[in-house]
Amino acid sequence: MTRTQEIKTLVEQVFRHFHEHPELSYQEFETTACLRKELERAGITILDTGLKTGLVARIGDGAGPVIALRGDIDGLPIQEETDLPYKSQEAGRMHACGHDFHAAAVLGAALLLKEKEKVLGGTVKVIFQPAEEAPGGARTVLETGVMDDVQAVFGIHIIGNVPVGTYAIRSGAVTAAVDTFKITFRGKGSHGAHPDRGLDPVVAAANFVGAVQTIVSRNSDPFAANLVSVTHIQGGNTWNVIPETAFVEGTVRTMTKADRELVESHLRVMADHIAQAYGERADVEWIPGPPATWNDPAWSDFSARIAAEQGIRVVPAPSNLGGEDFAYFLEKIPGAYIQIGVGNTYSNHHPKFQLDPAALYPASEYLVRLAGAALDKLQKGQP
Repeated sequence: MTRTQEIKTLVEQVFRHFHEHPELSYQEFETTACLRKELERAGITILDTGLKTGLVARIGDGAGPVIALRGDIDGLPIQEETDLPYKSQEAGRMHACGHDFHAAAVLGAALLLKEKEKVLGGTVKVIFQPAEEAPGGARTVLETGVMDDVQAVFGIHIIGNVPVGTYAIRSGAVTAAVDTFKITFRGKGSHGAHPDRGLDPVVAAANFVGAVQTIVSRNSDPFAANLVSVTHIQGGNTWNVIPETAFVEGTVRTMTKADRELVESHLRVMADHIAQAYGERADVEWIPGPPATWNDPAWSDFSARIAAEQGIRVVPAPSNLGGEDFAYFLEKIPGAYIQIGVGNTYSNHHPKFQLDPAALYPASEYLVRLAGAALDKLQKGQP
């Protein structure tokens, strides 16, 4: 068996092992240990980052241009409902978003790149990132400083209902900024039969739920992909008492920085003014999540060209208001987020989600080509 065949077999075995033993965000200790073992066995340098879970490895001596490949490693708190022979053995935990695929594919790329280390035109850092689902794992990696010298970064993600052998790539915003709002309307409690003696926060909250939809429909470009969803309402605990407070929370998804700022500003003003109209107060908490994942146009075109040269069919990535932690990397470093077709499947985060592992090893080979070509491009000083 050749070394290439050994790596292909190992990558497939590691993928199945990860799928059988998913670990949640910031708890990926066994996953990290497995990756460390295989990297050390291949003689690949593991950098001292101080990360508790996840790790960063390096192929090359640090000289020349530096690029990074990222694979996330955490699973989800979902009970698996597939009939796969390698289904999750961990109760209430599942790889339902393909992070087992990402980690195994990037591991394969690292092992293949090690075989070519002496002829690489620079250095490749391989990021096995924890806690994408938290989210925030990318920020944890950035805080170590390990990405400070990286000139281009590439991340992969599976995409369902796209055939194996097809990649989805496009420039600009690929996934949305993800923000959370929590609002407490503070009124004055009273008997349900005497609302005039109180200030009803339920009425204020109900008016806000309807009015907040006009931020998108009447204040943002009709062609823009923005969304406000109220997902949780709570007020009172019995039928004949007007409560002191009512609580509303939800999510905001936007594709540009300007729209993100617009929605936050209008939401705060709307909550405050609706509360004032009823003689009440609104306490607004805005919790920012990952920004929109923004693919650099030049690196996106480059990634698509490398895929096409490998015989991969490339299609434009669809718009997606889901969020992606990789956005934190692209906020600091130019690069591209590449989606890999894995065949027909249930949607991500579904208990019956499964993918076609036939896409796995070709993804490793693609990343090797992409990394080598990116280093050559940077070595030549090409923009």
